[in-house]
Amino acid sequence: MDSGDIERFERDGHLAVRGAVAPDTAAACRDAIWAALAEQGVTRDRATWARPVVRVACPEGGPFEAAGTAPALHAAYDALIGPGRWTPRAGVGGSVPVRFPSEEFPGDVGWHIEGSYEVGGEYWANVRSRARGLLALFLFSDVGEDDAPTRLVVGSHLAIPRILRPAGEAGMSGDEPVTRVRPSLLCRTVVHATGRAGDVFLCHPFIVHTATWPHRGTTPRMMAQPAVHVADGFAIDGSDPSPVARAIVAGFGADL
Repeated sequence: MDSGDIERFERDGHLAVRGAVAPDTAAACRDAIWAALAEQGVTRDRATWARPVVRVACPEGGPFEAAGTAPALHAAYDALIGPGRWTPRAGVGGSVPVRFPSEEFPGDVGWHIEGSYEVGGEYWANVRSRARGLLALFLFSDVGEDDAPTRLVVGSHLAIPRILRPAGEAGMSGDEPVTRVRPSLLCRTVVHATGRAGDVFLCHPFIVHTATWPHRGTTPRMMAQPAVHVADGFAIDGSDPSPVARAIVAGFGADL
């Protein structure tokens, strides 16, 4: 990762680490996800693909340990968050919403930022991004434009800090900031999290994003979406040198 990558991350709010996870590791992860789906009656037999999305907890151990500890990702976490600041994990974590070819509305589509900590059964975020350093999108299957890719609003992370700041340490629900942004924000350029199995998108914790539908591809889309944990969040007084923190501070003055 070079200075240009970091500059683009601060400006756009996301960075793709291509080939972060080896192809054979990604294939083994898919096999484990299929095993988890089988517990819900969903198999490789298309006749069992009755729902547009089925969520499973990301399996632990084995290939997921290899995926979550990939050297390229650890180097990227160091570059974007800072060495020693993020919490190492022997795996990937999070959930895997498996999206199946379907025209049916999946029911979980809507612009939002990720919450980081639980308040009253909802996930909230605050301006220091307590508990979340990054949103990681692990592609365990090939994802093309027809495969219901996650949609990211370029630069939207810069609009969120001014909305979260008045809420202080308490923060607010991850869905609420998007209701307060200018409608024109959602007309900005978008990118889709597409690529080959093993690619990982690293996103600023405040990036506005959504699931998409319909899935008009031919195979299930398998993608984990864990947080990269940072216990204390980031300083927002300009003293924090990390690219994540610099983008938060830049957002205070952004006219979005």
